[in-house]
Amino acid sequence: MAAKKEAQPKEDSDEAEAADGTEGEEGAKKPSGFKRFLSIKFIAIAAVAVIAVGGVGGGAYHFLGSRSEAAPAAKIKPPVFFDMPDILVNLSSSGSDRTQYLKVKVVLELPDEAMKAQIAPLMPRVMDMFQTYLRELRATDLDGSAGLYRLKEELTRRVNAAIAPDRINAVLFKEIIVQ
Repeated sequence: MAAKKEAQPKEDSDEAEAADGTEGEEGAKKPSGFKRFLSIKFIAIAAVAVIAVGGVGGGAYHFLGSRSEAAPAAKIKPPVFFDMPDILVNLSSSGSDRTQYLKVKVVLELPDEAMKAQIAPLMPRVMDMFQTYLRELRATDLDGSAGLYRLKEELTRRVNAAIAPDRINAVLFKEIIVQ
């Protein structure tokens, strides 16, 4: 029994030394496990980096490759324009004695050539909507590029309402004179 008691404290002391890292063989295993952890971490980071670079490269190839293949297949339609008659209206006066006039030359940008035949019979309705709207404007409503942009958007909206369910792409100004 005495031999068993002596063996036990010796194993306990070996375990205590190994836990402290003072024993040569068992203490050396702990840093090698740490090194193994670092090497696994490095491999994981490297794998993620390779996958990310591959994904970015593959995505770029897909988008650039599909655009270059689709560009020759897609035909670019030339724009179709429809000239409207000149419009001359007197602007709403804001208490001044002087009457101001607005002269506008407008072109409609159409999605296709067939739309010209559809708009021609509806031109009196479009002209009426333009005249009604433009007569309510004041000269200050047309000041600056913001005023002209609002005018363009409003005229586009009115044309689309007049020719519904068809739609135009835009209203373009050829000439705008406020006198």
